[in-house]
Amino acid sequence: MAPLPPLARALLDALEEPALLVERGRTSAANGAALALLGRDIVGRDVRLAIRQPQALAAILANLPADLEVAGLGGLERSWALQVRPATEDLLLVRLLDRSEARAAEKMRVDFVANASHELRTPLATVIGYAETLAEDGELPEPLRRRFGESIHSEALRMLRIVSDLMSLSRIEAERFVAPSQRVDLAEVAQVAADNAAPLAGSRGCTVELEAAEPAVVTGDAAQLVQLADNLVGNALRYGCSERSQLVTVTVSAGGGEAVLSVRDRGDGIAPRHLPRLTERFYRVDAARSRDSGGTGLGLAIVKHIVERHRGRLDIRSTPGRGTEVVVALPLA
Repeated sequence: MAPLPPLARALLDALEEPALLVERGRTSAANGAALALLGRDIVGRDVRLAIRQPQALAAILANLPADLEVAGLGGLERSWALQVRPATEDLLLVRLLDRSEARAAEKMRVDFVANASHELRTPLATVIGYAETLAEDGELPEPLRRRFGESIHSEALRMLRIVSDLMSLSRIEAERFVAPSQRVDLAEVAQVAADNAAPLAGSRGCTVELEAAEPAVVTGDAAQLVQLADNLVGNALRYGCSERSQLVTVTVSAGGGEAVLSVRDRGDGIAPRHLPRLTERFYRVDAARSRDSGGTGLGLAIVKHIVERHRGRLDIRSTPGRGTEVVVALPLA
């Protein structure tokens, strides 16, 4: 193989994506991205040592133009668009365009549609079943009729909560590139959330304690920040009240250029394996318990997107048996 001319070498290295030149079945040159992905010792050796995917190899060895999707290079979850273009009679340019993010986004969309359909189908099936029974001829005992009516009502409310959260999530995502412009005091937001949570706290025999010694003013969207605090306090009351402790603590502080909102419970806590996935849509640590408590599985996903829009940080800390603390830090105005 002849040495690569300096200009061709410079053009190859200028490509951001992995690229290599293949001459008569051997890798004659590769840029830095290709060496990092496929190995530092591929140059001058059989191309089959660099590319081991059968379809890709067949396209390269055929010495003809080709475009195909390949997976597994550089990791099981990575997906690539492979382009093969003849440069001369014996020389091929092979480029790898990373499609991992696009594939992940598509998978997320498909999973989201499937999960949303499942979440709505379950209460809808209950409503239809009870409604068909009530519509049938024949008398039903009054207690049974009342129980059916209550079930239809509760399942309809559950569907309404899911639809409302889905619409809210859609609005937040649509505004994610629009910078919020209001001056909002997180201490006032926390107070509103504590007041809003009073009925839920009373029904569960819990107490919400607010600690906000000074104002913590941020540039934000007041309605979204109240929604964020409502979700965090509601989650703490639903899942963090235990026989050991019926106290949920909401703390607001300011310092280091940040306003910090912390919601802490002293409940059962969450196992470490669940923590990375808590902000996924419809992810639940305990699905049955979440549905029984009125959760939709979208609360923390909404919180994450609100925090991202406000250019803040979200941190979830939990110790099984000792409780959970969710911390939101936003830049001070």
